[in-house]
Formats: sequence, C-alpha cells, structure tokens
Amino acid sequence: MPGLSWCAMNSRKILQGLVFFFTSLLGFLLLFHLLVPSAHPVLTKSDYQTKEVEHFSYVALGDSLTEGVGDTTNQGGFVPLVAQSLTNEEGYQVEVQNFGVAGNTSNQILKRMKEKPEIAEALDQADLLTLTVGGNDLRKVILDNITSLKISTFKKPAQAYSKRLLEIIELARKDNPNLPIYVLGIYNPFYLNFPEMTDMQVIVDNWNQTTQDTIAELENVYFVPINDLLYQGIDGQQGLVQTSGEATKIINDALFQGDNFHPNNTGYEIMKRAVLEKIRETKDNWKN
Repeated sequence: MPGLSWCAMNSRKILQGLVFFFTSLLGFLLLFHLLVPSAHPVLTKSDYQTKEVEHFSYVALGDSLTEGVGDTTNQGGFVPLVAQSLTNEEGYQVEVQNFGVAGNTSNQILKRMKEKPEIAEALDQADLLTLTVGGNDLRKVILDNITSLKISTFKKPAQAYSKRLLEIIELARKDNPNLPIYVLGIYNPFYLNFPEMTDMQVIVDNWNQTTQDTIAELENVYFVPINDLLYQGIDGQQGLVQTSGEATKIINDALFQGDNFHPNNTGYEIMKRAVLEKIRETKDNWKN
C-alpha cells in the first residue's frame, strides 16, 4: 500500500536524522572536552575548614609594673600589649592572667604564690611567664637606711633578694618545669631630676646585675633590661623641660606625670617592645 510505504520511509528518515544529530552532538562534546582543559575547582575542602588556632596561656606576675600603674587606659600596662602582639605575630589565641600587685616585694610575691591556689593553677598551665620584681625590695632598703645610705648598704639585702628570686622561679616551675620565664629589670626614675645622685644609678645597676647573675645559669629564664630604655626619657632624649616662672624642671617623658615614677603609656609600650625582642631572640629555645 503506497500510503504505508510513504510513512515508513518518512519514519526511517526521521530516525536517521535523530541518529545523525545525537552522533554529531556526542562528537562535538568529545572534541570540546579534548580541546578545552577542564578547570580545577577554585575552592578545595580545606578552604571550607577553619584553621585551628593555638591556645596560649600567658601569666604575668609581679608588682606595680605588672599591675600597670601609670597606664591611663587602665588596661594593665605592658602585659596586654605583649598579649596582643603575640596574637598578631604568632596567631595565638592568648589567655592572659595578670597577678600584679602594686607595692609587692619579692617576699610578698612569694607569699602570694604559696597562699593563692589560683596563681599555682595558672602557672601549671602557663606557656609564658613575665615577672617584675625587685624594685620594691630596693625601695625598702633605701627607706630603711635613708639617713646613712651607702652603696655597701645594699650588699646583704641583694643577697637575700637573690635567694627569694630563685625560690619564686622554682615555685613557678614546680609543676611546669619547662616554663619560659622573662624577668624584667628595674630602672632609675630619679635620674633626670637628680642627676647629681650618681650613687643611685650605681645602686640600680648593681641590683639589676644581681638579678642577671641569679638567673644566668637557669635554662629558659631570661633577663629583660629596661633601665637604659626609660631612665633618660623616650629615646634617651633627656626628657622634656618645663618652665614655670623662674623655675625649670626636667620631666621624664617616659614616666607617668601623676607620680613621675611609674611608666606612662609610652613607657609601657617601650617595655612591651623590650619583652618581645627578648622573646624573639629566645623562642627557639622553648621546650614544649
């Protein structure tokens, strides 16, 4: 029948056309895949994973310099500045515990360490300890001998201080034997106002030397000198001159004008830099 024959021929043509179309499409896709390199994914699995931040426990122990007296921001002096720098430079998640108490001598710091369990617990978990000590010990010797002060007066008190400093360090490491410890020196706040008191600078230098000698043989215990950074003002520029009428006064611009004794905000920034510099020099020696 002619009608059926015509329909069959059309069906074959349509089928052949579809086969040709899909074959051509498949060939085109294959050719495209061969000629155009596949792009690597921009994001990988690791890009979706949050980088683990290392927890770092920083304990600060000591006197008014650790407490931050003179810091008008009331943040705690050099301690939070060190912590922030460790976060910025090392990527640590820093936990700070500040046990600074103004006026504390080495004996009082030692007493607190023995009596306050929170200090012992913090030291047990600490990754870093900074210690400010000795300034009030020296001050006590001066006040006790104000009428008959001589350089030789400080010999026995310095020896007693040295023993207490060793005890502080030993107690701090009781359950944390590899704890890195940075002991800050003391400075002479009177130099610019009383430069004729040359014995005072000798006394401060000798006291700092006692601290250095005491810790010299201890592993991962470091002395951070600050006297030369503070006693002559910012950058050693001999401070600022203030004139009132006929009176002229030299102000140490690294010290807090409220007492001309403790560091001001800039002074604590200078102390922070000194601590960080020593940490950078010695960090490779730390033991986990």
